[in-house]
Amino acid sequence: MKRTGRFAVVTGASSGIGFELARLAAEDGHDVLIVAEEAGIEAAGAKLSTSGAPVETLCADLATGRGVAELFERIGTRRVDYFMANAGVGLGHAFLDQEWDEIARVIDLNVKGTTATLHRVLRDMVARGEGRVLVTGSIAGMIPGSYQAVYNATKAYLDNLSLGLGSEIEDSGVTITCLRPGPVDTRFFERAHMEDTPVGQDENKADPAKVARDGYDAMMRGESGLTSGFMNKVQAALTGVLPEAVLAQLHRRMAKPEGEK
Repeated sequence: MKRTGRFAVVTGASSGIGFELARLAAEDGHDVLIVAEEAGIEAAGAKLSTSGAPVETLCADLATGRGVAELFERIGTRRVDYFMANAGVGLGHAFLDQEWDEIARVIDLNVKGTTATLHRVLRDMVARGEGRVLVTGSIAGMIPGSYQAVYNATKAYLDNLSLGLGSEIEDSGVTITCLRPGPVDTRFFERAHMEDTPVGQDENKADPAKVARDGYDAMMRGESGLTSGFMNKVQAALTGVLPEAVLAQLHRRMAKPEGEK
């Protein structure tokens, strides 16, 4: 495999979309650093390395300041050519039934951790006038999230942040792409305690490899944003037409757990 000498960093890469993004970067001949707070990141790295690509792994919790510091200590003085900010966590069930520690973690990882890593990466990229960034947002950020309110709110933040920053630096030589998938067949719903919901039990979720390919290609083209999947594009279009109260009710039907009154 011909190496490019370029360096890609992928967060939340132990499985799902993040793992598939890392696989694409490795297949393109880039050096890759994958990060997650799970011990499974080591197994993911070993699997990716079978292609002959040099893949480094880092087990770090990007919901914490220490985890963010560990990531940039590992990056060191290396130039990051591609940064894929995919780390995130969901949380289902009614807001008042959720534990505060779980709510805080969603905010700390999805919002604070992602923002902190983008701030540092983008400063270096803009200073040299080159680089590409992919942020995994969600169409959930376009919909009031009944029974998933905090998660949807964090994705609304990321969707908005990505597009706003992209506009700020549009003449810098650096691009930011926001990937907005719908439900994807990953461990997300298990981790978010949403296995007892209609959306969690839906067998027609998107293939993470297809979603990752859509996002990766859009990043390489320098696009500002992409909604992955035809039906998700339809749903995204409806968010600009339907009243917010109707959107909240539609989301409620998808995310309300079985047995909830």
